[in-house]
Amino acid sequence: MLLNQFLILAAFLFCTGVYGVLVRKHAVLVLMSIELMLAGVNINLVAFGAFHNSNIGQVFALFVLTIAAAEVGIGLAIVLLIYRNLHSADLDDVDTLKG
Repeated sequence: MLLNQFLILAAFLFCTGVYGVLVRKHAVLVLMSIELMLAGVNINLVAFGAFHNSNIGQVFALFVLTIAAAEVGIGLAIVLLIYRNLHSADLDDVDTLKG
């Protein structure tokens, strides 16, 4: 397969994630969109690493996966706290939590 095919797939995933972050109002869907963006980045890292006959892209992809796992854990904890306080996971209502 050609490098262009992987780059087009990664760009599609990343752009879909950006669209989801900008348009969605539900916090869980925003977190899922961020995960789509990180998946696009991982595809780019692995594709460029394979293109240059190096394993460094896979190593960086593992770091991105680790950061994504931490982001999901912390993000879902924040979403649960917002839902517990507001009984809604709508991001438009989060500004009412200001002290």
